[in-house]
Amino acid sequence: LLNSRFNEMLQIINESSTRIKTGVVLFIAMLVIGYIDSYFIFWLVFGIMLLISISEAKKLFGIKNDSIYVYTTLLWIAAYFYPKPEDLIFIVAIAYASQLAYKKTLNIHMFLPLLYPTASFLFLLSLYSEYGTMTLLWLLVIVASTDIGAYFVGKSIGKTKFCETSPNKTIEGVIGGVVFAVILGTLFSTNGISFVNALIISAIVSITSIFGDLFESYLKREADVKDSGTILPGHGGILDRTDGYLFGAIVMLVLLRVVI
Repeated sequence: LLNSRFNEMLQIINESSTRIKTGVVLFIAMLVIGYIDSYFIFWLVFGIMLLISISEAKKLFGIKNDSIYVYTTLLWIAAYFYPKPEDLIFIVAIAYASQLAYKKTLNIHMFLPLLYPTASFLFLLSLYSEYGTMTLLWLLVIVASTDIGAYFVGKSIGKTKFCETSPNKTIEGVIGGVVFAVILGTLFSTNGISFVNALIISAIVSITSIFGDLFESYLKREADVKDSGTILPGHGGILDRTDGYLFGAIVMLVLLRVVI
């Protein structure tokens, strides 16, 4: 039985070699950027990822208008100078509402990328700005371990389907991912966070990241595409790789503001 399980795990690893290699490269890149610890570099990297994500979101939401790149770029430039970037979402929302009131017409699809992924990237920038690199590393550990734990546990012992949105996810895999994330997340929590708070935050962010992944799966199903993009071998697009972080960052920022 043990040999059978071991062989199954080796087969899973071989099948996922490209995905793992890409994941390792991304992880090393984030460690290097984190070591440099420059607000400008994080802002620049997140901004590039956001613009790529916007191009992917256009496909998912069926948006043809390219003016969204101009709006997003201007918003991101403003975020560099504003102390709480996530607040800018409300300014853009007011601008959209004003346009609707004045013209009595608005392309609702243009509003959707403001919520996903733009708002999430603004929260990511705020998370770094307020709590530093180690908190981003904490988020990375939680979401990555949730993904890895759910994948391997689901592949090896998963049998019960989690939901209709993502048929490949299993309840066993989800539980395994959350448990793995809570253990590692608690170990990698930032200084000044109690053990209990680290455990609770790790669990909530882990669960949130799972639903971030489900939301991305829902969008892809609605758009009838397999991946949001092809820029990351074995992973798909930027949204495919960051979906859990985009949900998790918002929740982590809110929870940290409560406990710190």
